[in-house]
This record gives sequence, C-alpha cells and structure tokens, in this order.
Amino acid sequence: MPRILGIDPGLQRTGFGVIDVDGPRLSYVASGTISTADAPSGDLPTRIGTLFSGLGEVIQRYQPDVAVVEVVFVNVNPQATLKLGQARGACLCALTHAGLAVHEYTALQMKQAVAGHGKAAKAQVQEMVKRLLQLPGVPGQDAADALGLAITHAHSMHMKHQTARFRPAATRMIKQAQHLPESTP
Repeated sequence: MPRILGIDPGLQRTGFGVIDVDGPRLSYVASGTISTADAPSGDLPTRIGTLFSGLGEVIQRYQPDVAVVEVVFVNVNPQATLKLGQARGACLCALTHAGLAVHEYTALQMKQAVAGHGKAAKAQVQEMVKRLLQLPGVPGQDAADALGLAITHAHSMHMKHQTARFRPAATRMIKQAQHLPESTP
C-alpha cells in the first residue's frame, strides 16, 4: 500500500497532505501547513530553511513512499513568481534529499482529477477532497490542494495499473481483428 505525500508549495504557507492507497481505495493519514510566518518578511533564506526543515520533519514522521508537488506557473508579478519558485525549490530539495521519487502535476490537472474540471474553485476542491477522503470537515485551502495532488497521483497510478493489466488482452484482440476476413457490402 503506497503512501503519497502531496505538497502545495508557498513561501508563507506550504500545504502538505498524506494519503495511503490500496487499489482504488484512498485513506487519509494527515494534512496541514508549514508556516514561515515567524520569519521577518524580507528574510528569504530563513523562510526557505524553515520550509526545508519543516518538510523534512513531515517526511520523517509519515514515511511516504512517493511525493507529488504542484507545478508553478508564471504569475503577473515576476518577483512573486521568483519567490514561489524558490519555495518550490526548497520543497524539491527536501523531498529528493530524503530519497523520494517526485512527481509533478499542474493545478489544472489536479482540479480535473479531483473536481472534474480544470476551472474548479478552491471551495469545490476542498469539498471534493473532503468527500473523496471521507473527512469530517473541509480541510484548509493549502492542505486541500496538497491532498488533491496526492489524490491526482493515486488516480494516475491506478489508471496506469489498469491500462497495463488490460494491454495484453487488447493487443490480442487487435491482432485477431487484423486477421479477420474483410466484410463485403
């Protein structure tokens, strides 16, 4: 049963979510945020260090088998995009430092997998994560996005497994169809 750690990187708050996967069944393990609010706003190195060490603690505590990180898109504000990229880099370093394989999905891919369409609102994602994981309440936005990324990867793993399982039968059917006599009108 693989354990997946989802990460929604952010400079002020990085969301994390941990789920266990047993075939198509998903089980909630933990979620939360790593906050850099205690660091002075201009102290980027301290914030990056807080993210790296905080994520290291999450990894040590929950022992995930694989990690998933949201891909960051260029924003209207280049300075904000650069800082977010540095936060994402700190997360990637912590994950790879722990020896985890890292997979990446866009917010659009996550919203499609969790809510059914890529333009889903944050509240829709939160509600669907609550339902899919049978949570008693709606998780916070950062944690919901992180859990959503973990769910996206679980769905992707399940689909790859299903495709691999049916590929030999599909190949036989195609070969058989190629040897059928042509029908005449």
